[in-house]
Amino acid sequence: MSEVTVKQLAEAVGIPMDRLLVQLGEAGVEVPPGADATISDKDKMQLLKHLRKGDEQAEAANSSPKKITLKRKTVSELKQTGGGKAKTVSVEVRKRRTYVKRSVALADEKAELETKMAESDARRAEEQAKLAAEEEARRKAVEDKRRQEEEAEAARKAAEEEAARKAAEEQAQAPVTPAVPEEAVPPSEAKPTTKRESVKGKKRGKGGAEEEFGGRGKRNKGGREELHVSAGKSGRRKKKPARAGKVVVGESQHGFQKPTAPIVREVTIPETITVADLAQRMSVKAAEVIKAMMGMGSMVTINQVIDQETAAVVVEEMGHTPKLMREDDLEAEVLASTSEEQAGEQVPRAPVVTIMGHVDHGKTSLLDHIRRAKVAAGEAGGITQHIGAYHVETDRGMVTFLDTPGHAAFTAMRARGAQVTDIVILVVAADDGAMPQTIEAIQHSKAAGVPLIVAVNKIDKPEAEPDRVKQELTGHEVIPEDWGGDTMFVNVSAKTGEGIDALLDAVLLQSEVMELKAVEDGAATGIVVESSLDKGRGAVATILVQNGTLRKGDILLVGKEYGRVRAMFDETGKPVESAGPSIPVQVLGLSGTPDAGDIAAVVAEERKAREIALFRQGKFRDVKLAKQQAAKLENVFSQMAEGEVGMLNLLVKADVQGSVEALRDSLTKLSTDEVKVKIIASGAGGITESDINLALASQAIVIGFNVRADGAAKRVAQENDVDLRYYSVIYDIIDDVKQAMSGMLSPEIREEIIGLAEVKDVFRSPKLGAIAGCLVVDGTVKRSAPIRVLRDNVVIYEGELESLRRYKDDVNEVKAGTECGIGVKDYNDVKPGDQIEVYERVEVAKTID
Repeated sequence: MSEVTVKQLAEAVGIPMDRLLVQLGEAGVEVPPGADATISDKDKMQLLKHLRKGDEQAEAANSSPKKITLKRKTVSELKQTGGGKAKTVSVEVRKRRTYVKRSVALADEKAELETKMAESDARRAEEQAKLAAEEEARRKAVEDKRRQEEEAEAARKAAEEEAARKAAEEQAQAPVTPAVPEEAVPPSEAKPTTKRESVKGKKRGKGGAEEEFGGRGKRNKGGREELHVSAGKSGRRKKKPARAGKVVVGESQHGFQKPTAPIVREVTIPETITVADLAQRMSVKAAEVIKAMMGMGSMVTINQVIDQETAAVVVEEMGHTPKLMREDDLEAEVLASTSEEQAGEQVPRAPVVTIMGHVDHGKTSLLDHIRRAKVAAGEAGGITQHIGAYHVETDRGMVTFLDTPGHAAFTAMRARGAQVTDIVILVVAADDGAMPQTIEAIQHSKAAGVPLIVAVNKIDKPEAEPDRVKQELTGHEVIPEDWGGDTMFVNVSAKTGEGIDALLDAVLLQSEVMELKAVEDGAATGIVVESSLDKGRGAVATILVQNGTLRKGDILLVGKEYGRVRAMFDETGKPVESAGPSIPVQVLGLSGTPDAGDIAAVVAEERKAREIALFRQGKFRDVKLAKQQAAKLENVFSQMAEGEVGMLNLLVKADVQGSVEALRDSLTKLSTDEVKVKIIASGAGGITESDINLALASQAIVIGFNVRADGAAKRVAQENDVDLRYYSVIYDIIDDVKQAMSGMLSPEIREEIIGLAEVKDVFRSPKLGAIAGCLVVDGTVKRSAPIRVLRDNVVIYEGELESLRRYKDDVNEVKAGTECGIGVKDYNDVKPGDQIEVYERVEVAKTID
């Protein structure tokens, strides 16, 4: 056995180290003082002999009893009084105590010490034998591995040398022949390979599974070749080399290792989430989440929707890190994924054409002749009451038409951000000319930036004057091509069909110039043309597909509504399975009726569609789906600062045409290089609902000169907060617009020095810190104004005053020639000779002359 220290031996036998040292001294073993002194096996044997000898002597010398037991009994009486009668109770106390002889206790302790020493020696010997065996096994394994590697390397070299020798012999014996491709060699002339190929097959194992084997075969009695498993391939697979990031374990071990610490995940939490989805994101069972929430006092089910704050508390309670999603993160993610899916090849698409014009000028009749269907005959009074979407297959291509009840619906769609129309066909009756709604239609098409094609209808009537129509429209900046303009005029007759082909040619020609394209493959996006609630079918939405292909069964997100497309119908009511770009379809299966102009998009997961729909119905419903708020004259400057208004848009209405022209010229001349005044529309007459809708769509301010708005226009202006102003003096209009434009100019920020104080001395105060005794040499020192500390005319500190005193009084300002005490906030390095400069920041507004 190896030597041990005094401390180790004391711990092994389980006695104090001081006592062990005493026993060693009694046994005659000389041990240096200290716990690190070593004890050899000889010293331990000497100590053991001493202990045994002491026991024998104690037993021989002492024949007296080893234990003494003492018993004591005492009796006492207690007197108890109660109820007027005394009562005596006897109490007997018995005590018993046993004393053990000291020599016997020491003998037991020595026996226990001997046992522990023997166990310690045996355990130490066992550990040394185990270490020696492990070292021998490790050394043998290293030698075996090295020998196997040497044998494998020698075999490989021998095989390479043999292969090289055979190749050299074959090359020397082979005749020189021209190279022939492998395909040209017949099978009969193919040279058999010189290498011996191992025969591979399958055999049925005990469990019925087929095992792959290989080896050399021999013939059996039937002449067939028997297959045998070669050595080293008895059903075990070869060990594959270890890949990066993986650990190769032994055959008797498995690759799974229990995590040493719990895995903390970062859990993203949207605005609302179900209990099942929350459990899935934390990679735990839903029952554990329900149990945790029950412990927190919330009784929930697996499909219950919880809010973001509750979900964050649950995630923290279960040891994970919550990551709260911003309110628009999920929507941005879905829109980004939709745009990625649409990043495919673009193909030409059909144009979307809106037919507009005055009432009873033949819009629906013209479209009816193109579609070859009787739609106008079934309408109440022959007037279109709703928006209809149709796609027409012509000999020259497909065209999608939108038939609107005038231009108001088109403007409302634009006010919701819907850019639907590619081309506008303005229908004007040749016998009626340009009417008020015709002029308004021109204004709306220009505001939308959509090309215009004028269809002069009813040319079959005797009183038709197409040239007069051209002349009237020229006054509204609609100039025909044959007069040097850029607007195509086509004479048509919805009754006889004259000019219909020319009108379609003009539409297709305009679409070719515009090069309309869309992505046909991928997730579909579109826009809602109209929607309704059918008693038998539920919510029905007419959607115009703009990109991708909409298919039956897709999950559709439309504004604040969502759902799976259960059925689709075309404009004739025929069921369809899919719809490509520029195709309008009626969709069933939404959770509610969306608003006209809402964006429709196909989403991959119904859960995300539901979350976005609930989000839009909540906090940001007004921002995403409500009508855009019109500009006000008072807040034009603030909107300009936010980058929302690039110019000042005005819609001018006056009592006579002369006043209109004067206002247009005067207001347009107010434009400068920084601010532009744009007249969206102007005209004579009262302010109508169409004017308010146009102002709403264009963020324009409505100015009425000696005119008023009707009841419908007032109601729309109040509902949408449109700025409507009445004037009776033209100069008041010009002054107000000048003020608004001046507010749109960026103000200049100037700094004016209002006072200068010179530091004469510095006083130190335990409560106030450094107080500078100053003399105001110029201007006025104000306590509320910012300051600069100058040293040798160099700014060393900028801040503000903490205190300003005149003698013992706090004052707000000190004028020139007066002494004062100044305390600089958060700065105590003021020295005599420094200067304290007091200044003010002044905004100088720019004005328009």
